[in-house]
Amino acid sequence: MAVRLDHLALAAHDAHTSAQFLADVLGLPDPYPSGPFLAVDVDDTCTIDYAAPPFEFPGQHVAFHVGDDDFDAILARLRQRDIPFWANVGQRGPGEFNTHHGGRGLYFDDPAGHHFEILTRRYGSDG
Repeated sequence: MAVRLDHLALAAHDAHTSAQFLADVLGLPDPYPSGPFLAVDVDDTCTIDYAAPPFEFPGQHVAFHVGDDDFDAILARLRQRDIPFWANVGQRGPGEFNTHHGGRGLYFDDPAGHHFEILTRRYGSDG
């Protein structure tokens, strides 16, 4: 499986206004709540999630949908290079990965402070 962009989380002063603007301009379905975000489905494999204060991102969040073998390889590289990773957003579950949606996922930061996520099952998927 190739590495694919799964979703992008963007900070916004007014998540509803920003999400609706994007949906309207691009001719996409109306935004819908997804946890603390308002989600805009760009297509069947990519979502833009808008977060409003008090949710703040010192950096931006990018998630990649990967296959199980790719997940294992990425996890091995993180461990080999002593790059911290977490099971959940907000740096919870250090050195662990989650099993949400019947798959595996984890979070790590790049040197500039951007937040990356890899996941083997899309949010809300059955597999």
